[in-house]
Parts: sequence; structure tokens; C-alpha cells
Amino acid sequence: MKTQASFSRREFAAVAALGATMKAFGQAAPTLTAGQVVERIKEHLGVPWRGGATDTFKSGDADTPVTGIATTVMSTFDVIKRAAAEGKNMVITHEPTFWTGNDNVSNFTNDTVYQKKLQFIRDNKIVVWRFHDHLHARQPDMSAVGLAEAIGWDKYVSKDDPRVYVLPPVKLRDLAKDVEKRLKLQAIRVIGDPDARVSRAGLLQGTPPFHASTTLAKVDVVVAGEQREWEGVEYAADANTAGEPKGMIIIGHWVSEEQGMRLCADWLKTFVSEVPVKWIPAGEPFWRP
Repeated sequence: MKTQASFSRREFAAVAALGATMKAFGQAAPTLTAGQVVERIKEHLGVPWRGGATDTFKSGDADTPVTGIATTVMSTFDVIKRAAAEGKNMVITHEPTFWTGNDNVSNFTNDTVYQKKLQFIRDNKIVVWRFHDHLHARQPDMSAVGLAEAIGWDKYVSKDDPRVYVLPPVKLRDLAKDVEKRLKLQAIRVIGDPDARVSRAGLLQGTPPFHASTTLAKVDVVVAGEQREWEGVEYAADANTAGEPKGMIIIGHWVSEEQGMRLCADWLKTFVSEVPVKWIPAGEPFWRP
């Protein structure tokens, strides 16, 4: 009886230990917070973090537990709703959420669109964090690489200047049609002689300051997100009048940087494994009547 009792006690201890082990394995993984995601981005960025008011939380806070991450070029109300529907409560956006450069909402507090969007964000515990200045600082710039891939230019990078693409000679009209088709665009605008043959090309994704001496002046054509009409647009028009044929294909800001946030999602997956990460495209805001 003593031996049997002794064995039972040992058996009980083993079962108890097994139960504790199973319980430990059954526990949820340690919670990943929005702040921890941002810290990992800083660690893997490859360039110094410069701070500033742009790349910061626009809603929610660093302590919010993350259930999933959505990257997008523009954190529109529609994108945020789609992210929430998929259980992704952290939105990493390239551009503003509340319609001004650094999301200054002082003029929108009584605006019904602002109130509805903000209420949805709060009700669904959405964290929005902007990733703009530092994404562009990282080299190579994901927004340029993504756009070049999307329009089939990535294999034509110049050996002398990584910002220039040496394309097979093509008429400006045909190049514009190809870009339009590849990006599935509804709205596109073109400056220049449709029959002009172009080869050296550049990208001006987003809304960069226009520096004629380092962009259009050294290429035949640029694909631009958007340009102020008294800067790049006027320069392109004047160049043609001056007898120096230049082409400018304007595709829209969102579309021009959207593919960069696709690459951003792929990059995040290399060091964020606890939660799903997905690119949610904002799409093209325009349509053709």
C-alpha cells in the first residue's frame, strides 16, 4: 500500500506539472502594442530617426494592443472602415488622416465629417500612425521603387543616376497609355507633344518640390503624382514652347505613392510576426465622366 500510495503521489505531481505546462502553452502570446510596432520600425529603418511632428500618432496611443496592421497611402474613412472590418486596428498611413499637413484639426471640431470619422475611430479603437518623412528618408525610397515596379520601369534604372530610367524609345502618347493601363487609371493628364519620342524618364511621386535643374531638365519625360501648376506644369509647358520637347504624365498623388505602402507592408512582415499585416489600397479618388 505504501508503494502504491507513493506512486500515486508521484503520478499526481506529474499530471499537475503537465497541466501547468499545457496551461502555459495555451496562454495568448504577449500583447504587441502600437508603440512597440513603432519602435521596431525605428530599429529596422536603416537611417537615424529625426523626430518631428509628422511621423506621429494621429489617433489612439502607443499603449493600444494591436490586433492587426493595415498600411495605406491615405487613411481615408473608407480605408479605416475596411481595416476595422478585417480586425486590423492599427493603420499605418503615408499621408494625413484629417486633411491638413500635420493633421491640425482646430478648424474641424464642429465639422460633421470630422466628427463621424473620429467617432468611428474611437468606437473601433483604431490607432492611426503616420509614416511619411522617414519612409522617404529610407533608401531606396519604397514609394519610388513601388511605382517603378508597377509601371514596369524597374528594369530600366540608369547606371549613372538611380533616379533616371532609360526606356526603349517610345512616343509620349503610347507611354502615357501604357502607364494608364498598368495603373488602371480613370484620370490622367499629359503635357507635351503626343508624337514626341522619349527615352530618359524620371519619377516625381507624391507632391515633391519641383527642381527643374535636377528633374525634367535632365530627362525627356516624368511621371508625376501631382505638381503645382505654377511650378512643374508651367516649366513643362514653357520647355515645349522653347523648343525643348518635354513630357509630363500626371497620375495623381494617391496612385503615385500607393505601391510604396504595398512594399511597406512586405517590409513590416519581416519583423512583425505576432499579428497579420496587410496593404489596403486607398484606390483612385477620381473618375472620368
